Amino acid sequence: MTAVIDEPAHRPARGPGRWAAPPRPVWEEKPGPAGLAAKGLVLALACLAILFPLWIVVVTSLSSRRAIDEAGGLVVIPEDITFVAYQELLSGGQVTRAAVISVLVTLVGTLFSMTVSVLCAYGLSRSGSLGHRWLLMLLLATMFFSAGLIPTYLLVQSLGLTDSYLALILPSAVSVFNILVLRGFFMGISQELIDSARIDGAGDVRILWQIVVPLSRAVLAVITLFYAVGYWSAWFNASLYLNDQDMMPLQNVMIQLVQKQEAPVGLGQAIKTGELSGLAVQMAVMVMALLPVAVLSPFVQRHFKKGMLTGAVKG
Repeated sequence: MTAVIDEPAHRPARGPGRWAAPPRPVWEEKPGPAGLAAKGLVLALACLAILFPLWIVVVTSLSSRRAIDEAGGLVVIPEDITFVAYQELLSGGQVTRAAVISVLVTLVGTLFSMTVSVLCAYGLSRSGSLGHRWLLMLLLATMFFSAGLIPTYLLVQSLGLTDSYLALILPSAVSVFNILVLRGFFMGISQELIDSARIDGAGDVRILWQIVVPLSRAVLAVITLFYAVGYWSAWFNASLYLNDQDMMPLQNVMIQLVQKQEAPVGLGQAIKTGELSGLAVQMAVMVMALLPVAVLSPFVQRHFKKGMLTGAVKG
């Protein structure tokens, strides 16, 4: 006796398309030649919109006073290329000193911020650490509630940090968001691997340094870039806590030059005598401020997707 098995009602009728997959939405279909051409055109226009202003800034910074005067301002087509603006800026005046200050603040601040963030994130990622839940809730609260600018300024002033380079580092040394990303990545590391290291006699410092950190190079590279760009681009703390112009970092000198039209010390006479164009100097300072980020970003880009997505999804 042959048993008859009824086919499920949701299956399509017998025929050539019996086992065919259901149709996908239009936006999930593979684009045709016209769609590919449209995507390429949109991407090309987006790249042009980003690179064209940068091109104008770089070309203008390398142009002579005559070329800038003939162009009536910003230069698009390179002509009469000269490096006089960069030579004057790097000849030991205010801009050179500001660039050195920015580099040192970025290096020291990034190292300090990464050390504190890694230690805090590792402690919060261990479920058996003392008070880690309360500390985590306290850190999360700071993302939604802030004391405000005036209490922060009074605190910095009461600690004697005004007119000090520490005022450029300590008020913004730690980012809770970066700590949470690191914590999520650390929680994704195999607990069995850490337990085996403890059985072999390794302490927390050795586990962190020899096991956790090497396995977290992707997310560490991304967070390091975040902190470095933040310190390099920061200008508000300097304008708020520093009164000595000789202590100003590069971003603040650029603001004085571009917005307030104040020539850096040592360049005023060169601009007045016609040896330099003030516009070329402004563009050259902008290039100097953008150059480190533009150079470092491609080296960290390959770690960005892995580091951010893994740290954000896990934990």
